[in-house]
Amino acid sequence: MKGNPKLTDLVRNVVEPMGYELVGCELVPQGKGGSIFRVYIDHEEGITLDDCSAVSHQLSGVLDVEDPIKGNYSLEISSPGLDRPLFTAEHFDRFAGYRVSVKMQVAVLGRKNFKGLLLSREGDDIQVEVDGEVYDLPINQIDQARLIPDF
Repeated sequence: MKGNPKLTDLVRNVVEPMGYELVGCELVPQGKGGSIFRVYIDHEEGITLDDCSAVSHQLSGVLDVEDPIKGNYSLEISSPGLDRPLFTAEHFDRFAGYRVSVKMQVAVLGRKNFKGLLLSREGDDIQVEVDGEVYDLPINQIDQARLIPDF
């Protein structure tokens, strides 16, 4: 999956000592040259607004000093939610057996969007079953992957 490992490590070094899991982060372009820097955190007891505020305060200071993001951006701290984003190989291992939505950077067998059952991860690929057919999707070509909540 795409990302900036140095920026992710910088965020991890702030978030994890505070007792939170860094689920992942993404820089989402917005109009007029700005962007949103979204950081997803989790904790075994869940995430509250106070948790997000505390992480935002700590991380803002570090980002102001280190200045790793070019241009204007807004910092957003969030829980992963029910439609949790999947960023790492470990996430795909952990959520095997769950329904997922995967958007690819490039088409695989003529399609870029897959909604189905995450079967497994083998090496650098994940296996997703869609309508009875299994697709091997390279992790490094995934643009976005999320859980599909069951209601």
